[in-house]
Amino acid sequence: MNFASDNTAGISPEIFAAIAAASTGTAMPYGGDPLTARVEARCAEIFEHAVAVFPVATGTAANALALASLMPPWGVVYCHESAHILGDECGAPEFFGGGTRITGIAGADGKLAAAALADALGQRGTHGVHHMQAAAVSITQASEAGRVYTAAEIAAIAAVARGNGLALHMDGSRFANALVALDCAPADITWRAGVDVLCLGATKNGAACAEAVIFFDPAKAADFVFRRKRGGHLLSKMRFISAQLDAYLADDLWLRNARHANRMAARLAAGLTALPGVRLRYPVEANEVFVDLPERVSDGLLAAGFEFYPRGEAGDRFVRLVTAFSTLEAEVDEFIAAAGALAAGRTAR
Repeated sequence: MNFASDNTAGISPEIFAAIAAASTGTAMPYGGDPLTARVEARCAEIFEHAVAVFPVATGTAANALALASLMPPWGVVYCHESAHILGDECGAPEFFGGGTRITGIAGADGKLAAAALADALGQRGTHGVHHMQAAAVSITQASEAGRVYTAAEIAAIAAVARGNGLALHMDGSRFANALVALDCAPADITWRAGVDVLCLGATKNGAACAEAVIFFDPAKAADFVFRRKRGGHLLSKMRFISAQLDAYLADDLWLRNARHANRMAARLAAGLTALPGVRLRYPVEANEVFVDLPERVSDGLLAAGFEFYPRGEAGDRFVRLVTAFSTLEAEVDEFIAAAGALAAGRTAR
């Protein structure tokens, strides 16, 4: 049983069927197909706003190309110190940005706070042409600690960004999980709150390889077509990426998948925290569970074949458990039962 990541899950049957259906007949290449146009129309309806939408195959490409479009090569993007764009993109944002810099800011629960952002911006050097220039802010929804930014928190960050002439980017690899946790309209935590560009993830929530870069001001997307092409993400058979996004957004599949993943995370957290010596590192809001487990329990679970990522250093170890749209209640319950047996001094299975 694999709780290492929602990337380990398969493909939603509806999305798999949509890929197969897209293979029937012919379609114009490079996004000139009806499916790609329909994805943009769906996004405009869902977000209640005119949008420019660009499908790409990976989250790294989405984030890196989106950020490059928001800032000059001498620009600095501010984010939380644990943000994926800073620690897990192998320098892609800097590469595609032509030398842009990413500056991490500390904060609780993996979230960037408006006050901390304001402080960081206030401490910038003022040596004119000799310094790189602040250009953008990036937040991750949900955060790297599984916490969710509320509409008010996003609006506060956006206000600081706007006051300093900066654009606001949202890494939405788990946007659907955050959205259902907040039970609000997609617009409320994007453009209405001040977000300029959203990288809407689908891969972690049922797609095979599909992300969408969404500009809420289409005029700001004029150069993105060239960035995407130069970045190698203008796929000739774009319809197979768009087919995934189209099925993902149709009939609320993206929301149903996210609700299920979130429910499984809540079930997992409730079962584990009922055991002795177990506590949560962070409140569970989306589909990630960060939990302190006694070392004999975590080691025993790994030895028994359960898969997950241990975190921290010796003496301060914890584990990250991630649920997905396809996680079964029986799998969650078996993990809890195995952890309980190990906590009681028995074998896991």
